[in-house]
Order: sequence, then C-alpha cells, then structure tokens
Amino acid sequence: MVPERIGYIVWVNDLKAARNLEKYGTLHYVSRRMHYAVVYLNADRAEETAKHMRRLSYVRKIERSHRTDLKTDYGSKFPEDAQIELPDSEALSS
Repeated sequence: MVPERIGYIVWVNDLKAARNLEKYGTLHYVSRRMHYAVVYLNADRAEETAKHMRRLSYVRKIERSHRTDLKTDYGSKFPEDAQIELPDSEALSS
C-alpha cells in the first residue's frame, strides 16, 4: 500500500543546500530561477517534519501544497446520454 503523501513548497536561499531536503522526504523538483523546492512528505509525520525544516538556516518559507484538495474528477461534467453528432464522410467530400 502506498502511504498518503502531502506536498510542500519550500522557499530557499541556497540551492546547493536545498539538496539536503532529501533527508526529510522525496525531493520532487528544485527551481533554480525561483529558488523553491517541492518536497513530498508522509502525511502522518508531515507537520513535525515541516517544523524541523523551518529551523534550517537556508529555508525562507514553507507552504503546503493544495493539490490534494482540488477536485480531479472531470468525467461527470457531461451527461452520459449526450451524444456528439459527427458529420458523415460523404457530406464532407461534396
């Protein structure tokens, strides 16, 4: 079973030191231009780990990702009985 994960955006001052965030969770992405890193942490210990990361000298700010809160089921937007009428290939050729 896959553990529940929560994403955090960690704003950093030093990009080389940002690689050390792998100790705390899965380092998914590091932006060189914007100076942030995306880290995924286990949900059961996420708050404790975020507190430890806030104490690091190269961490400016930590934000929780709201991606898990977004609705991702887009299939029910259209009714199932609605059918799209496509033109016949004969009508297109004339």
